[in-house]
Amino acid sequence: MHKFIERQFTELIKEQKATIYSICLMFADDRTEVDDLVQEALINLWQGFENFQGRSSLKTWVYKVTLNSCISYDRKRKHSNMVSIEVVEPSLLEGADKTNDADQWKLLHKRIQKLGPFDRAIVLLWLEDLSYEEIATIVGISIKNVSVRLVRIRQQLMRMKDEDSETIYNTK
Repeated sequence: MHKFIERQFTELIKEQKATIYSICLMFADDRTEVDDLVQEALINLWQGFENFQGRSSLKTWVYKVTLNSCISYDRKRKHSNMVSIEVVEPSLLEGADKTNDADQWKLLHKRIQKLGPFDRAIVLLWLEDLSYEEIATIVGISIKNVSVRLVRIRQQLMRMKDEDSETIYNTK
């Protein structure tokens, strides 16, 4: 029976590895931290796998466990005052105009990192192209609240963009 569960878990991880990685990437400052977060998420997923009761889809459950793992890690990191390092160019940006895309990705990542963990989770799920209903289920708020929070997050990101522009113009 245990071998059967291991096979099921391995299949789940194979199917969801991109999701797990992308969530961890949004909460990490460097490649090592991404790896640590992925390991933490995998441990938490394994520990909860046998008790998964099917009240949501497996995909939703993976999102929830991975996000909670990242948010917990983020809180621990902030309490221990760990030093953060700038993100390395992600290998996800293969194709098109790599330099410009990489710069845009870094800038977006830097701005998203400034958001609180809960807002970061919401924007990440939105970037993953999940519906408001799926986001609401994963983070445990109403669909209307998802909509309101996304509007506020966009406003925050726009203010950050304006602040970045002012910084550029004031340093010349």
